[in-house]
Amino acid sequence: MNADFIDQVILINKPLTWTSFDVVNKLRGKLKIKKIGHAGTLDPLATGLLILCTGKMTKRIDEYQAQEKEYTGKFVIGKTTPSHDLETPVEEVTSVDHITEAQIREIAQKFTGVIQQVPPLHSAIKIDGKRAYKFARKGTDVELKSREVTVSTFEITAIKKPAIHFRIVCSKGTYIRSLARDFGNELGTGAYLAELCRTRIGEFKLADALELDQINPEVK
Repeated sequence: MNADFIDQVILINKPLTWTSFDVVNKLRGKLKIKKIGHAGTLDPLATGLLILCTGKMTKRIDEYQAQEKEYTGKFVIGKTTPSHDLETPVEEVTSVDHITEAQIREIAQKFTGVIQQVPPLHSAIKIDGKRAYKFARKGTDVELKSREVTVSTFEITAIKKPAIHFRIVCSKGTYIRSLARDFGNELGTGAYLAELCRTRIGEFKLADALELDQINPEVK
């Protein structure tokens, strides 16, 4: 085992379809380190920066989780899915021919600042001790309470209907899938999150992250 990985913060570029726990498990086995955890879950269909802490640095996980996040990604308007991303199939389709760029940019501004947001049912939030996604998969109707989050930047970086590309800077607890849902509802066409990449957590940047295959405990 390489001592360089003990009591450290490790930045990883999470691969598509991997869960955050998959990454933790992979590195636990690869580095032979029992005490390891991540600071902020990424959905399986998201990529980008995942902070892992080992040994004594696990005490700082809550501190890192609380920091500001930055994402880039893509909404698809005119279509909806139950999970608000591609984990579930498209269920409704609406024309977006009448939607203008001005409307899209104006609505993005409505979701900038301190806003109320209801988390997606397909999420790991607990309801009566059970994960919300377990209710969702069973088709059980449950009510999630809205909560206050802060979206300090909601920049539309490109519009190629039905795809809307964005950059978002937000507080802990902000669900980008919920933003996709609410953005689509406000637009009147529906929308889902098609791509998501976390590029920053506080001062930690994706540009400084390692790929999983770059973690080699034998190299010193």
